[in-house]
Amino acid sequence: MAAACALRRALLSAFGKSGRRRSQRAVPGAAHYRPDADASRLQARCAACGVHDFQQTRFMSSRSRPEGKVLETVGIFEALKQHGKYETGQLFLHSVFGYRGIVLFPWHARLYDRDVTPLACESRPETPDTSQSKEVKGKTHTYYQVLIDTRDCPHISQRSQTEAVTFLANHDDSRALYAIPGLDYVSHEDILPYNSTEHVPIQHELFERFLMFNPSKNPSFSARDTLLAWQEKNHPWLELSDVHRETTENIRVTVIPFYMGVREAQNSNVYWWRYCIRLENLGHEVVQLRERHWRIFSLSGTLETVRGRGVVGREPVLSKEQPAFQYSSHVSLQAPSGHMWGTFRIERTDGSHFDVRIPPFSLESNKDDKAPPTGYPL
Repeated sequence: MAAACALRRALLSAFGKSGRRRSQRAVPGAAHYRPDADASRLQARCAACGVHDFQQTRFMSSRSRPEGKVLETVGIFEALKQHGKYETGQLFLHSVFGYRGIVLFPWHARLYDRDVTPLACESRPETPDTSQSKEVKGKTHTYYQVLIDTRDCPHISQRSQTEAVTFLANHDDSRALYAIPGLDYVSHEDILPYNSTEHVPIQHELFERFLMFNPSKNPSFSARDTLLAWQEKNHPWLELSDVHRETTENIRVTVIPFYMGVREAQNSNVYWWRYCIRLENLGHEVVQLRERHWRIFSLSGTLETVRGRGVVGREPVLSKEQPAFQYSSHVSLQAPSGHMWGTFRIERTDGSHFDVRIPPFSLESNKDDKAPPTGYPL
């Protein structure tokens, strides 16, 4: 997190319309460090943020073990794209979680941001949560399907799940779900682009199956036919269409729902969705997520309430050094559509609590006529 903070500040201050800097990332446990002018600049800017020693602290935990971090050169930064989109093969550092990644392909999603009121955009029907009801407008926003470098997965596992894409298994498979590890959906502003002369700069078992080095192209990696075929066949299950965002007391919650398919069970259909959620602490106060409270409305007329400790078995701390947490979960309905909304109970350092709203989002099924998704290319 400290490295991501330094990298973003250094980029925003260093880049105008052109210009390059060495791309560096924090590496826990590295044996040595080769200082140069750019590294000193990054360190100085991180020091201005108050985290110059690159140490993590854990709040409200029985185990506290700071991890020292140093900077390692991985490539050359490129100018941020203020307009347009990044192409397939673009290398990047994630501005929040700090991992190395590469863009597989972009998506144009509809962003429904309850913190702003865009002009003359498409309206969206409200959910049954009339207590917080207000008109929400949508606008087009660019997201990316990306591969995560597997060398970085262990270092982000406590902050972000690395299996953001899951499918219903084929009917002849005994597993209910299966996941593709090391994939993520990334917003345009999360991308810190860089380039590298390495032919295989990202370590992931799908990298060489999906991409090939092409020095005459910029970015210098092109999609193989296997990536194009995989994208076309799995498009309905990969498609990112709606993104929902809302901020309460400096805690921003972003939700991305995905329809996964329908299964027949006991002479009735069960419809499945997955949803990815990111919590971000935009303030300076250290807080911890303690409880979740969901309300799930089905088109069949049922309203279910779910309350429990934490999320996915965790109670993440959100601090200035580690401001974000991201996870995925699943929900099923015995109806082709519904809505979800709710709150997260957040605890401050003094023991007081406040509730953060989870923006309402639709659960819609409109791809039932598609073939089952496929897994890894052979």
